[in-house]
Amino acid sequence: MDGREYPARPLVGIGCILFRGQDLLLVRRGRPPRQGEWSIPGGAQHLGETAEAAARRELAEETGVTAGPLSLAAVVDAVSHDDTGRIRFHYTIIDFCGLWTGGEPRAGDDVTEAAFFAPDALPPLWHEAVRVIAEARLRLGLG
Repeated sequence: MDGREYPARPLVGIGCILFRGQDLLLVRRGRPPRQGEWSIPGGAQHLGETAEAAARRELAEETGVTAGPLSLAAVVDAVSHDDTGRIRFHYTIIDFCGLWTGGEPRAGDDVTEAAFFAPDALPPLWHEAVRVIAEARLRLGLG
């Protein structure tokens, strides 16, 4: 275990909901939780790192793209239990949103794919991801 599984307290996760026009940047997760699923780029905040700096770092590490100004989109509590009912993962996820400024998506760090998706071509997503993406669209005036 790497300290993320069966934590003593919630961990801070950071997400970056990024749009290029109406298209949304997503990554396919390379490890648990939700391994193999499409998701918002993001990861764990490092000690001494601001939340926004973590969002920009994770975005660059996982996708190779850059963003302009970022705004807070939403906060999500992600709690997963194992078969015995113990908490296996507990993240408090701070999701930022912004617009793409450069770079072409490429899988990096702990993701297996990175790509922009048109609104009518999104892959299946976790219900909380769908909610915060909708919130981000509203905050950025994208409908």
